[in-house]
Amino acid sequence: MTVPLRDAATVMLVRDARSGGDGPAIEVCMLRRNLASEFVAGAYVFPGGAVDPADGAADVEALCRGRSDADASAVLNMDSGGLALWVAALRECFEEAGVLVAQSADGAPNDLLDLSEPEAAARFETYRQAVNDGTMGLLEVCRAEGLVLVTDDVHYVSHWITPELAPKRYDTRFFVTDAPPGQVAHHDEGETIATIWVQPAEALARCAAGEIELLPPTIANLEALAVHASAADVMAWARQVTDVPTILPIVLMEDGNLLVLRPGDVGYEEALEDRMAASGSVSPELAQAAKEAWGPKAGNSFRRTGLSES
Repeated sequence: MTVPLRDAATVMLVRDARSGGDGPAIEVCMLRRNLASEFVAGAYVFPGGAVDPADGAADVEALCRGRSDADASAVLNMDSGGLALWVAALRECFEEAGVLVAQSADGAPNDLLDLSEPEAAARFETYRQAVNDGTMGLLEVCRAEGLVLVTDDVHYVSHWITPELAPKRYDTRFFVTDAPPGQVAHHDEGETIATIWVQPAEALARCAAGEIELLPPTIANLEALAVHASAADVMAWARQVTDVPTILPIVLMEDGNLLVLRPGDVGYEEALEDRMAASGSVSPELAQAAKEAWGPKAGNSFRRTGLSES
């Protein structure tokens, strides 16, 4: 049975690195998924999740700075409804990481929401809990506090579709934005159980050493971030991204290991042709391996071999 695709959105919060090092660097916020999760348990991910119907409410444009639904849909090559992906990314960021990328509706462009005062932090933590348990929507929070989401500084940079053999499948758009300086990211103790700010190269090295688990889309996006030395550089790059390919990985078995190939990797086109010729049928061994990889375990089951340099 084909697993249905759900639209999803993820946001990479970046900031200039605060730890010592050999030179300028950036850090990205990553959250560890709950070990009891049914999907990619234990993996380190960026804040994100599935789009909810409320993310595309009729009055959403009035609460999104600098982006209309028509503009957002054009960027995503959609007929309509594109702005809901931006809202979903920022809602999930608030739910999972406690960071709200917003500003006062009548404030200056760079006047991002500041929660450094204990009273404000406590108030918005209450809002966060309400959004998480479904008793309040993010757009309701914005109305109550006179805020608009800073969607014009949130940029679309990557598009991945979960392979067809995964137990849950998402059509995921990846965004990037500056982390608001007056807020502290913290996991929700539910879907996520740990928060780290980590330099992209360090996260990749820790994954290669088997210390943390990362999924292929996370690895690819960390690689894209790793070449930048400052948050300003990241944002300058993100603003000029216009051609975002859709990446649908193919999974197969090689020497008893689950191999994930993406477009541009050596053997991808052949694997895609073979899968299409087989009318979607796969061996029980491969189906079970894929189920386990995206279920109780995430990155440990993946091995990237024969990949292109790009």
